Amino acid sequence: MTESRPVGYLLSGLPGSGKTTYSKELERKGVTRLSVDEAMNAVHGRLGKDYPAEQHLDLLPPVLAEVEQRLAELIGAGHSVVFDHGLGQRAQRDHYKQLITDHGGTWRLIYFQIDYAELLRRNLDRNTRDQYGVITPETLAWMADVEERPVDEGEERPDLS
Repeated sequence: MTESRPVGYLLSGLPGSGKTTYSKELERKGVTRLSVDEAMNAVHGRLGKDYPAEQHLDLLPPVLAEVEQRLAELIGAGHSVVFDHGLGQRAQRDHYKQLITDHGGTWRLIYFQIDYAELLRRNLDRNTRDQYGVITPETLAWMADVEERPVDEGEERPDLS
């Protein structure tokens, strides 16, 4: 009999690419969902609405560390987890792959890529909704410029059916 190990779903993609929608679908199927954006909202409020966007990168590390600790605990306890965060850099993805493996899990890297015009449209719409922070077109362009798209990292494309 083979032992089943917990799965850590690592989601990579720009804001508005569908990561949260996908993670919520996994959650409905019984996977524990950890959202860095929601953790930030709980501690600091909404980006660009409750705190200035310029403070985001300074405020993020302690919140991210807490979510990362919870990810390690859950995987170590045998629970599958979806980590809802952009993971735009290869070093980040490698770090979380190792963390999951070190705690007895297996990882799946799911990469979300959509047309940039659609991404911009989705973010402009999202910016008007009360529950979300603001990602300006300039910030989105910067994120797209610095993103290291996964290539030959064992990435999968999401099944959105």
